[in-house]
Amino acid sequence: MVDRGEAKGRALARGALGRRLRALAPVVIPVLLAIADAMLVNGLELDLEVGVSMLAAAALMLRRRFPLLVFLFTLPGLYIGYIWFAPMIGLYTLAVRRPGRARLGLCAVLLITAHFFPYPLSDFVLTDYRENTQVLIDASVTSAAPIALGLLVRTRQELASRIEDLTRSRRREHRLLADRVKTTERARLAREMHDVVAHQVSLISLQAGAVQVSTEDAAARAGATSIRELSVRTLEELRHMVGVLRADGGEAAEADGLAPQPDLEELPRLIEMSALDVTYEGGVVAGASGTKTVERAAFRTVQEALTNIRKHAPGARVRVRVDPVDPGDAVDAVRGGGSGRAGSSARGEGAGGAGRAEGCRAAHGLRVEIRNGPPDATATVPALPGGGHGLVGLRERAQSLGGTLEARHTSDGGFVVRAEFPYGAG
Repeated sequence: MVDRGEAKGRALARGALGRRLRALAPVVIPVLLAIADAMLVNGLELDLEVGVSMLAAAALMLRRRFPLLVFLFTLPGLYIGYIWFAPMIGLYTLAVRRPGRARLGLCAVLLITAHFFPYPLSDFVLTDYRENTQVLIDASVTSAAPIALGLLVRTRQELASRIEDLTRSRRREHRLLADRVKTTERARLAREMHDVVAHQVSLISLQAGAVQVSTEDAAARAGATSIRELSVRTLEELRHMVGVLRADGGEAAEADGLAPQPDLEELPRLIEMSALDVTYEGGVVAGASGTKTVERAAFRTVQEALTNIRKHAPGARVRVRVDPVDPGDAVDAVRGGGSGRAGSSARGEGAGGAGRAEGCRAAHGLRVEIRNGPPDATATVPALPGGGHGLVGLRERAQSLGGTLEARHTSDGGFVVRAEFPYGAG
């Protein structure tokens, strides 16, 4: 029972009512203290002393907005009504919000004067040295204490603000250092990629060229020609990726056109060289109304899907569709369960995780669908390496462009990959 009450108390403190009370407390509490001081000193009879004391207490409600005027307004309460809290709180607020030396010195002298001289002034006895000295010391302490406390609070606030600025500056420096480390690592990766991959691909191209020249078999010559063309294309894309890695910003590097990038116009050539039984249905004119970034993402989606089909569904029939998405089309439901691979085998990359579409389709978009049937049981499954990250990267690319990607098994034992991207302005 106690725990439940404590939980309710914490919830109330964190709620809207708690925030409102925390905002009102610094305004209301000083006023209540000043009223209590006035009542204790002057009683409850309505006279001049009680009147000026109550007015001084009420003026504290405006102390944050007009600290100097409020302090001056509380001095009659000190001089006539002999109250202390209202002028001390006013002087404290002035020290926190308007800490000018001359201003604080003058206000301290005014408070000492109002405290030292009695009301009415005719009651002042100049020859009573001992009592006058005690009152003067008391008045000096009364004026110095709120000023010292106010300056201390203001200094603390300034230190907290400077510490916050320093913390932000250090975070910014850490980010810059991390960016510098990333840039250095990207340059190192670019060198490694160029030294290792480019060398191996160049050897493949040279060997294919040798076969192309030496063989008399037309089929072998055609195969060697395709291998050499693919090698050259791979080297071009590799040079582009090396340039992106070495650049400070990949997007800017791509925008500068480090190398020609594939788009929808390259899809027929990609399909032709895939060595698969592919039916291509293209309903979008490349570059008609969309962006090259979206077309490149569509090309990479088809490329990765065909690669996975060669790995996991050799001999399967494939259908590739690229068509526009109309504004009135409903969002396709994502039916889960697939392996997250473009191949039909359960051994595909990301087995056990369904590709799930996230986000909503744009009013005008581009749909890319790669659907394959079951693999040919008589076909040999190539022993190609797989990193397990193909469709993960495609999904991240689609989401970064505001699109979606779905990958799942089909009821006939095949697999389907469907991606949708914002494309065109309508």
